[in-house]
Amino acid sequence: MPEAAAIPVNPTLAQRFSAMDQGQRLKLALGIVLFVAIGIAGVVMGRQADWRVLYANLADKDGGAVIAQLTTMNIPYKYTEGGGAILVPADRVHDVRLKLASLGLPKGTVNGFEMMESNRFGMTQFQEHLTFQRGLEGELTRSIQSIASVASARVHLALPNQNGFFREQQKPSASVLLSLHPGRTLDKAQLAGIIHLVSSSVPEMDPGSVSVLDDTGKLLSSPPDGSGSGLNADAEQLQYVRQVEDMYSRRILDILEPLVGKENVKAQVTAELDFSQTESTTESHKPNQTPDTSAVRSQQMVESVNGSSTSATPTGVPGATTNQPPAPSSAPINGQAQTLAAAGQSAGAGSSTKKESIINYEVDKTVRVVKGASGLIKRISAAVVVNHRTTTDDKGKTTTTPLTEAEIEKMTALVRETVGFDKERGDSVNLMNAPFAAEKVETNDVPLWRQPDVLDTARSFAWPLGMLALAAMVFLGVIRPAMKSLAQPITRVNDGYAVIDGPEGQLDAVEAERPARPQLTAPVAHEPPPGPSQSEMRLEDARKLTRDNPAAVANIVKTWINGEAPA
Repeated sequence: MPEAAAIPVNPTLAQRFSAMDQGQRLKLALGIVLFVAIGIAGVVMGRQADWRVLYANLADKDGGAVIAQLTTMNIPYKYTEGGGAILVPADRVHDVRLKLASLGLPKGTVNGFEMMESNRFGMTQFQEHLTFQRGLEGELTRSIQSIASVASARVHLALPNQNGFFREQQKPSASVLLSLHPGRTLDKAQLAGIIHLVSSSVPEMDPGSVSVLDDTGKLLSSPPDGSGSGLNADAEQLQYVRQVEDMYSRRILDILEPLVGKENVKAQVTAELDFSQTESTTESHKPNQTPDTSAVRSQQMVESVNGSSTSATPTGVPGATTNQPPAPSSAPINGQAQTLAAAGQSAGAGSSTKKESIINYEVDKTVRVVKGASGLIKRISAAVVVNHRTTTDDKGKTTTTPLTEAEIEKMTALVRETVGFDKERGDSVNLMNAPFAAEKVETNDVPLWRQPDVLDTARSFAWPLGMLALAAMVFLGVIRPAMKSLAQPITRVNDGYAVIDGPEGQLDAVEAERPARPQLTAPVAHEPPPGPSQSEMRLEDARKLTRDNPAAVANIVKTWINGEAPA
């Protein structure tokens, strides 16, 4: 019977790997490869660049120039869906923007006064004027596009040629087309600012000559002829009426909420305003006043002297002295009236004197021009609803009770004083006490797993957690069983190693492909050395193995008899 020797040893890792069967080796190798691949993929995905928007909504020309420059600079980029934006790694956004800005990119579709820098030799005056006009339009477009609500704009200027005749010069005009961002509007102050910006940028341009339109073709500015002033005035009047009504409603809530509590009072006010403008002129005259208190307008006094029937003969010394013209009058204007007599003549004894005095006084007149104010309140109607008083007892039971008549009357008086109630004007105030209908609030409880924050967090951790889970499955399902096989003790059998499986220490396999059957050595011719021979030692080891592990020995003998390779 051949002898077998099984000796427990402490082999190396390579010897342990050699003691495994072919299936276990393949599983271990495949598990290690998968585990390393998962680790590499996790590292690569973890270090993947976070993309950020470099430029968005670029024109095709500018986008092509930016892409060409990024390719030259060896900077990775990609597009969003639809090509609306260019993305670059997040850590290089600002650096790339500064580099592209130094190269003048993106240029934009609007050119300003930089067009004047490319004037070529031989340009005519008309071409220079046209280039200046286009540059001015571009600068105005850039300024208007800087407004937050404006997405894009176009400016058209009409600049007539000026001649030497001032009366024949035409005034410049402008048209502005605006495209607003979705959901945004321009208020009147912003619209007036755009008109003022354009009119101030062009000499001799009147603000009324600037027309502003939106992308739907609606005229935002008032036409110069004033044809749309009525519509604009009506809109302003409606807005003013709403402001007045909201002011009175807020006053009512402010005076009643401290008494009945917040959300327990509702108020609506209707105001009728008079926007008509009137202008009256009154001319009044006071009664005649005394001469002392009246102002003299003009005064005329006439005095005449009539002589007797016998005419007086000329007297005096004839000669040059008598024929001289009379000297200029030296009498004061308002002095006493002198007697009219011819030079060298004197009134006779039978003459008569006639005096006439005419005095015209100023007429007392008062002219008064009265211009009526616009937006006067004609009538106010206020409707107020107050909720029942709510009380809660010690047990937590809630009850509602109506207000008393005295309380309602006091609240009505407060409301009247608040709105400035005027009975002659026709104002009305109605205050009612009624229970408010309890609104059933339907709470739409979104599950935790469907909440947006949770979904975003799950998406951010999905890839790392998935990689970890896959790595754990590979480790626990493939690598760990193979590592357990490596950790099991093995026994040396002849020149091979057998893995001992289980606590009973049964021999599971033999490393050699061909079974190593114990055999006796041929007898030697010379004398054996003193002591036990090698065959005896092997026989003793086989006997010891038979005593220690009879099942393993029986298995070996069975394989020998059947001529099968060890399992």
